[in-house]
Amino acid sequence: MNTPANAQPDESIKRLLPWLVAVAFFMQSLDTTILNTAVPAIAEAMDVTPLNVKSVLASYTLSLAVFIPVSGWMADRFGTRRVFAAAIGLFCVGSLLCGLSTSIEMLVACRVIQGAGGAMMMPVGRMTLARTFGKADLVRAMSFVAIPALIGPMVGPVAGGAIVHWLHWSVVFFVNIPVGIVGLYFIRRYLPDYREDRTHPLDVLGLILFGGGIALMSYVLEVFGDNSLSRGEILGLLTVAALLLAGYGIRASLTAFPLLDLALFRIRTFRAAVNGGFFTRLGLGGIPFLFPLLYQVGLGFSPIQSGLLVLPQAIASIGLKTFMPAILARLGYRNVLVFNTIVVGLLIMSFATVGAETPIWRIVLQAFVLGFFTSMQYTSMNTLVYADVSGPQTSGASTIAATGQQLAISFGVAGASLIAALFVPSGLHTHAATMIYGVQQAFLILGVMTVLSSVVFMELKRDDGNDISRHDDTPRHHVEE
Repeated sequence: MNTPANAQPDESIKRLLPWLVAVAFFMQSLDTTILNTAVPAIAEAMDVTPLNVKSVLASYTLSLAVFIPVSGWMADRFGTRRVFAAAIGLFCVGSLLCGLSTSIEMLVACRVIQGAGGAMMMPVGRMTLARTFGKADLVRAMSFVAIPALIGPMVGPVAGGAIVHWLHWSVVFFVNIPVGIVGLYFIRRYLPDYREDRTHPLDVLGLILFGGGIALMSYVLEVFGDNSLSRGEILGLLTVAALLLAGYGIRASLTAFPLLDLALFRIRTFRAAVNGGFFTRLGLGGIPFLFPLLYQVGLGFSPIQSGLLVLPQAIASIGLKTFMPAILARLGYRNVLVFNTIVVGLLIMSFATVGAETPIWRIVLQAFVLGFFTSMQYTSMNTLVYADVSGPQTSGASTIAATGQQLAISFGVAGASLIAALFVPSGLHTHAATMIYGVQQAFLILGVMTVLSSVVFMELKRDDGNDISRHDDTPRHHVEE
């Protein structure tokens, strides 16, 4: 239940709300893409190999995955406005500390702080949208939110390249601070403040079990192939991680108010969106890490040129958002997700053909087409999550979806780096031809993984998600007990 102060916002607030949520999405997307372009410069400044900088990227997404599970509880307990504002504030503080870091270890630690703030942004923002807009308007609202948020991937690579070329790599972390300050003003003034009249106690034991298991699993993925741990140690850590996650599964089935409500997976549309989204993002999550390695280390482009080559992907993503509601209404979620996932996988694999002799126009064309279908994939998966969940379930659904999304991205970065490292000997990380070969193999494997993930969406029925994709009021619920 919402408190009286949290009454349904008027139309003027509804028009402004997507822009407020987009501020947070813009900050996160800008941070990720601008940092990807700076990876080679950070590696050189801190005397590590470019592949070792994966810990800076993975630590942020890992931090998101560990802290996101508490975001739903915090929003219900303290209100969406307060939690959203605090998240942006913490994100800005973490950004400042990252820019002041003097070692790779310090930078990783500060990225964890930054991720703790970012963990609250995405789920609380989507939760606010889902509670404000009806299901028939949710696709349009989320598509609209994604348009300004996609400015980040457009600005990020070019800005990152310019900063690295003319300034210092640390400046890439400072650009988010003024955006966050402006966002804080409008959020504190206009964001609807949804909260529950009564909240259950936080499942602290569940947080320890789930967070510990995920952290260990991600750590093993990060160090695997670095020869820093023996096979026995790796196997032992994986066993402990599996036991912790299994312990959480038991805990969730026994407690009345689990950290993550796994009962939501009984809903077919929710289950397909979360599971399918997880496996699809395993492939897509590693792409932003691979592109700078291919373009800068492999092909010898400058950071600015590398950023410009990513720009067509973001432009195509924005262009599709206007047509997304009509596409889903005409074809339905099942057809779109099954077909589109296969196409995205094939497009990822197509980058395995990019080499020293590839003309620029073809790279630009491939990036543009990939951006078009990737945008369709993300919008479809993100909105299908809410197709059949009720109002009280919105908080839990948003939390689980965001947790799975960030886990997949974290594992995707670690996996892409691992695959590339397997084909690139440790002494040849700056050798152009060897790097190209290693990245090409990573594109092939990630593409195959993405194609195979389309199987998950085949459990959907033809009319699943019609409440969201079509503007009608006929109730359709597809729940499996």
